[in-house]
Amino acid sequence: MASKLSTSFFSPFVIDFNGKTTNNNNNKHLNVRLLFSSHRLLPASCKMRQRSFSSQQKRQQVKKGSPEQPPANADLVPNGVEDSESENSLTDGVPIDVEHTEEQNLAGVIVPELKKSLIFNNEDGEQLSNTQLDNLISMIRNAEKNILLLNQARVQALDDLHKILGEKEALQGEINVLEMKLAETDARIKVATQEKIHVELLEDQLQKLQNELTCRGGSESGELDIYENQNKIPNGELVLNNNGIHSLSKEVDSLRTENLSLKNDIEELKEELNNVKDTDERVVMLEKERSFLESSLKELESKLSTSQEDVSKLSTLKVECKDLYEKVENLQGLLNKATKQADQAILVLQQNQELRKKVDKLEESLDEANVYKLSSEKLQQYNELMQQKMKLLEERLQRSDEEIHSYVELYQDSVKEFQDTLNSLKEESKKRALDEPVDDMPWEFWSRLLLIIDGWLLEKKISANEAKLLREMVWKRDGHILDAYMTSKEKNEREAISTFLKLTSSSRSSGLHVIHIAAEMAPVAKVGGLGDVVTGLGKALQKRGHLVEIVLPKYDCMQYDRIQGLRALDVVVESYFDGKLFKNKVWVGTVEGLPVYFIEPHHPDKFFWRGQFYGEHDDFRRFSFFSRAALELLLQAGKKPDIIHCHDWQTAFVAPLYWDLYAPKGLNSARICFTCHNFEYQGTAPAVQLASCGLDIQQLNRPDRMQDNSSRDSINPVKGAIVFSNIVTTVSPSYAQEVRTAEGGRGLHSTLNFHSKKFIGVLNGIDTDAWNPATDSFLEIQYNANDLQGKAENKVAMRRHLGLSSADARQPLVGCITRLVPQKGVHLIRHAIYRTLELGGQFVLLGSSPVPHIQREFEGIANHFQDHDHIRLLLKYDESLSHSIYAASDIFIIPSIFEPCGLTQMIAMRYGSIPIARKTGGLSDSVFDVDDDTIPTQFRNGYTFVNPDEQGVNSALDRAINHYIKNPESWHQLIQKDMNIDWSWETSATQYEDLYANSVSRARAAANRA
Repeated sequence: MASKLSTSFFSPFVIDFNGKTTNNNNNKHLNVRLLFSSHRLLPASCKMRQRSFSSQQKRQQVKKGSPEQPPANADLVPNGVEDSESENSLTDGVPIDVEHTEEQNLAGVIVPELKKSLIFNNEDGEQLSNTQLDNLISMIRNAEKNILLLNQARVQALDDLHKILGEKEALQGEINVLEMKLAETDARIKVATQEKIHVELLEDQLQKLQNELTCRGGSESGELDIYENQNKIPNGELVLNNNGIHSLSKEVDSLRTENLSLKNDIEELKEELNNVKDTDERVVMLEKERSFLESSLKELESKLSTSQEDVSKLSTLKVECKDLYEKVENLQGLLNKATKQADQAILVLQQNQELRKKVDKLEESLDEANVYKLSSEKLQQYNELMQQKMKLLEERLQRSDEEIHSYVELYQDSVKEFQDTLNSLKEESKKRALDEPVDDMPWEFWSRLLLIIDGWLLEKKISANEAKLLREMVWKRDGHILDAYMTSKEKNEREAISTFLKLTSSSRSSGLHVIHIAAEMAPVAKVGGLGDVVTGLGKALQKRGHLVEIVLPKYDCMQYDRIQGLRALDVVVESYFDGKLFKNKVWVGTVEGLPVYFIEPHHPDKFFWRGQFYGEHDDFRRFSFFSRAALELLLQAGKKPDIIHCHDWQTAFVAPLYWDLYAPKGLNSARICFTCHNFEYQGTAPAVQLASCGLDIQQLNRPDRMQDNSSRDSINPVKGAIVFSNIVTTVSPSYAQEVRTAEGGRGLHSTLNFHSKKFIGVLNGIDTDAWNPATDSFLEIQYNANDLQGKAENKVAMRRHLGLSSADARQPLVGCITRLVPQKGVHLIRHAIYRTLELGGQFVLLGSSPVPHIQREFEGIANHFQDHDHIRLLLKYDESLSHSIYAASDIFIIPSIFEPCGLTQMIAMRYGSIPIARKTGGLSDSVFDVDDDTIPTQFRNGYTFVNPDEQGVNSALDRAINHYIKNPESWHQLIQKDMNIDWSWETSATQYEDLYANSVSRARAAANRA
């Protein structure tokens, strides 16, 4: 039975129920148009009602004497509470006056139709339960009431608004009348002020007259003058003046009183204006409330539509629940049967145990009876045997005494012989100790001793031949030079040099002298896998008895705390650049037991004081300068290496510089080996820049030398190294095949094919001392392949540290540590995050991107999953955290578009994390699918996919997680197999050793023939 509820929007004043039934393949579909209430809608609607009520109270305070307004709204009815009245309703499209209609009548109209439309019929005639139907009807009623109450509040607010607008118009008329009165008052005030000015003038004249009278009052002549003047002034005029003054003063008083009354009127008008302004503000507030009510009504309508969708989902869930209930009932029946059978089995077992106990008791009683019967007979036989044995023992004791006496004599003679031979051996060992290699001193000691000798040579304190002899002794780990070092510890430098020069041993070592010139070295200057290769290969060759030295730029951003015995030599090496000689300061130290030379150029551009290793606008100039300075150091130090090994485009300049400039100067003992770790980066630049380091552009900017294959005006350092090197390698056999194609060679496939005889792929290894879960100090708990409990504890610690859920200990954890660049398949990593979540797993990503838009994209994903229980993205690189993620992960994903070698899959397997990798480059040479029948079982160690798309990731990820969940015992065996694989540098170092030795032997054979 398939049933659906299709939802549609309807007006808040109309509820339309249309029951439509269509038959299609005996399946009945019901379309019901409903409106449901939700608890989420109540707070917003209640707030709207309170705002409307408060605004009405404010209007009542403003309007004095106006009749009381009825309350705006009753409280909205929550789910399960009935309301007695509604405002408007429609049944079958006909409006219903809900103000005079009880809720029961409304229910009488709607409920029967609703009940008819909510019946879900199938072929068996099943129906929904009455409780479910009643719940649905009550939800519809409550939603209907809330909408009607909101509409009622809306209508009431509109009525209040119209009344306020009427009041506003009446107040505006009163304001106009008051403004007219105010204008008349202003005119009267102006007239009064003019009369007041006239009165003040008359008062001034009167005051002058009085002053004159007082001045003349003291003299008779004055009285006479006054009398005469009075006679001159008519009496009528005086009386008139006096009367005018009195009348004016009265008018002034009346004007003052009128002004006071006018001021009072003005203040009253201001108060009324303020009230009008308040009324305007209330009108604005009511407008805002009305708009807020409309927006909230729209939100309610949208929420109701979503609730209708939820109801449709609920209907499908009900069907699924019915199926589940049926399955649960079946399982319950099976469980009941099983429990009954188990109870019967337990009863049978109990009965068997009781019978067993009875049988044991019977057997014990029988044994005791048999022993009692036989004991008497055996005692007699035993006594006879004992007497015979006593006689034999006495005879043997006599013989042994005689033999012991003879042995003692022989022992005394042998002790004397042993003492003699021991003394002779001690004397011989003392003689041979100085001639045999010393194995109990660490490699750091021999590297430091070698740097001391080179420092003396560069500082012109010993000759080149003397330095060569001393280097060979260090190379052989000769005991004589160790004794010389120990005896000269407390001497000054001059005495120490004289002690070393007394040594005369000059036997040649069977090992090779290898010098690596590189831009990286782990852990002091590491960006990618190049640094790991230089250190790992160097240490492996050193352990095999070869002399290995490293030359690096002295970056300002190196990890100086990882360099042992760093010091500057009292010597300056000058190298050519841009037509001048620039000084270089040379520093020496040991890194991971390897002797390292650090070159610090004294160039105005401060080439290696930039705060980063790569990424500068003048990288071509920086590293071409370094390549020449490194060869200059070897020349001035008088070194005669067998192999000069340069890496990537940064030191690819070494090959043409060596053969064109330094072999003619005497640095001609070496063969050049060039390793390209990634053909994506070739360092191309305009040809004119090559002249800065002293190379001839005319000779080298040719198609068969350093000219870039895609641009005649550009120089390609990688191409130059391929042409001028004796050995060319890359980091895996599969990648060596890929780069010889047009798609993988990045423009160099034709050059590589032309020089294919000297081109080979050697799979990298990892430093198994640094990456060892049994000794890793970064881990919470150390563990190994035979004890995996520590791996589970590291998983718990990682979840706790990152705030991930620990509810299910068996939930698979997928890890990923990478640079987020297109080469690494960032779109597949993004898909893997969501796919892991769908499959019920957890995902942890550690890494960052130099590409801004990729970094922003993953920052958005990280923010989205910031507080998620199963996903965590850490957009940085953290050495300590990387070790913890390797140890905690059950699965490790490497979905690279192309991968020259890759070390993460090897490290992951070393820590018991099963890899999922795309079949490309070095991943194809190290990860083999567990389901691939064409591969021998002992080599299958992970999961792979071919196509770089989401389907490929899904296939591998689904298989891995299913294996982890459904077959834990097989998964445990797979972990142990992966952890026991040898990913060390031993195999790779053996291959490089053979390449070095063959090249050197060919060169010596050619020299002998010449």
